[in-house]
Amino acid sequence: MTDLDKLQGTWNVTSLEMGGSEMPAGGACIVVEGGRFQSLGMGAVYEGTVSLNTRKKPKQIELLFTAGPENGNRALGIYELDGDDWKLCLTVTGSTRPTQFATAPGSGHALETLRRGSAPQNEPAAELKGEPAPELEGEWQMLACVADGQSVPDWMLKTGRRVVRNQESSTYFGDHRVMQARYAVNKSHVPHTIDYVLSNGKMQQGIWKFEGENLHICFALPGKPRPQDFSASKGSGNTYTAWKQLH
Repeated sequence: MTDLDKLQGTWNVTSLEMGGSEMPAGGACIVVEGGRFQSLGMGAVYEGTVSLNTRKKPKQIELLFTAGPENGNRALGIYELDGDDWKLCLTVTGSTRPTQFATAPGSGHALETLRRGSAPQNEPAAELKGEPAPELEGEWQMLACVADGQSVPDWMLKTGRRVVRNQESSTYFGDHRVMQARYAVNKSHVPHTIDYVLSNGKMQQGIWKFEGENLHICFALPGKPRPQDFSASKGSGNTYTAWKQLH
């Protein structure tokens, strides 16, 4: 049996590290069928082909994206496969294949550990109800990001941006889109509320406010209660971000 045979099925992401910082996995998974893969639960659906080189040490993997935000791009990586455990280190914003299972600030690499799981269940898209919020439209530069107690390093902050048009929001690190969702807001609450519906139909609940010209947002994980304040302490699962609009 080849490694590609062993990879068939659904793999749940149990930990995620980017650029030397831990990030919440947020229920993400990778589904491998034949020579194709889907990456789900990261805000957008990423699809493409997977190829392996088992003669190299460590073994090498290459993902060619054929649909979704990364269409036409490649991710170069290394992997280890041990029964129901799979470890991956891949290029995200970088272009040089990793040589070890670790990331560092400025590397542009992501380290994922995955465990075999059950197939994801298709969910009907949650219904959005809200009011217009033209002040959220446009392009924004990331000023801060704390995910479950982990602060995104400065080198990543410089590449972070948010593009909001026609009540759809996308978040990028460099050219890599890490989140895409439809949204709706309610301004009658203090702080104002915002709901995202991700591409997999799941909803995230959040709050938002302006301080001067800067936008502050805090979101819970999909299916979790709305945050009560703009904090993202370890164990909360919340993600807090701050943004400055680009003119």
